[in-house]
Amino acid sequence: MGERMKEKIKWKENTLPKDEEEEILEPFNKESINKVRDFHKSFPQYKETPLVNLNNLSKYLGVDGIYVKDESYRFGLNAFKVLGGSFAMAKYLAQILNKDISELPYEKLISNEVREELGKITFVTATDGNHGRGVAWTANKLKQKSVVYMPKGSSLTRLENIKNEGAEAYITDMNYDDDVRLAAKYANEHDGVIIQDTAWEGYEDIPTWIMQGYGTMALEALEQLNNYGIEKPTHIFIQAGVGSLAGAVQGFFKAVFKEKAPIITIIEASKANCLYKSAVANDGVLRKVKGDMNTIMAGLACGEANIIGWRILKNHSQMFVSAPDYISEIGMRILGNPLSDDSRIVSGESGAVTLGVLYEIMNNSKYNELKEKLKLNKESKILLFSTEGDTDPEKYRKIVWGI
Repeated sequence: MGERMKEKIKWKENTLPKDEEEEILEPFNKESINKVRDFHKSFPQYKETPLVNLNNLSKYLGVDGIYVKDESYRFGLNAFKVLGGSFAMAKYLAQILNKDISELPYEKLISNEVREELGKITFVTATDGNHGRGVAWTANKLKQKSVVYMPKGSSLTRLENIKNEGAEAYITDMNYDDDVRLAAKYANEHDGVIIQDTAWEGYEDIPTWIMQGYGTMALEALEQLNNYGIEKPTHIFIQAGVGSLAGAVQGFFKAVFKEKAPIITIIEASKANCLYKSAVANDGVLRKVKGDMNTIMAGLACGEANIIGWRILKNHSQMFVSAPDYISEIGMRILGNPLSDDSRIVSGESGAVTLGVLYEIMNNSKYNELKEKLKLNKESKILLFSTEGDTDPEKYRKIVWGI
């Protein structure tokens, strides 16, 4: 209760200067993302993750529908991140082999023939856990080496999960953004390939491919909504660390629906809210958050945004929200303890913050202005992405049990 008294949800409507870079949406159109999903479908581990209809919660909060994409089932890795890393690594290899990605389905990609043609490759990345595990898993399938750096305070469970995929993995004494620089330095000095879901000047192809990989999840969700008889959601709440996932989801739905795209709200951890700070500054220039960024939402603990994601978000998102940790805890508990016959969803700290924010907006009169700005009402059909399950089971249990 003390934390609630100290910190509220902060929000800033998007009034940022817009530009004409609409070509940046092209990698996220339906044709492009269908091709990405075809690649993912070639994996024997591929199975569409569930889109859960929380019908009773919707009635309780006074909206028409809440639909949660549950990524805890993705490839047996308990998080969505493998979608991005695997596609980017395959695109990189396709480029080396002078082939189109459609010529490199999973079985071809992991074949001895392809490996002999490629030689030895070291994939390098920085991660809070989920992205690194996806890179390590893919490198393992490719019979290649991976090196993974994790920021100070990272979960030992997540570290072991990465090592179990065959990676060299280390927890450093730095924050995530400094680990990204360390990974880039290692890759440069050891003739490796950095697979990072953030972009900077001169490093944009691989981050774009990673973002495209996340598009599989958005495309699945849209088709599943169609199966419920819903053409499109009216609202999407999407979490952001560096903004790669948020940019991919925003990019996909904007490319598909254009001026009729859903109202999209970007949600960050308050201790790592570089996009929110950039929105408040209102000049189009990215701001940074420095230091340890000590939030329970480890997957969102990023202080320097992806410049590709930012270009999309500043042009098309409606709202930027900064959420304290207890908001994520609310979301975790609600999803883990559903109303009536709603399905239970095991959602980790970075996965549940969007529902926590939605719950507070609909249930707390302090946020009536935000509710009105977002046009949330009894006709709203809201899409959320639970991006991870209990990737740190002990931490999950302590939060949900309140111990």
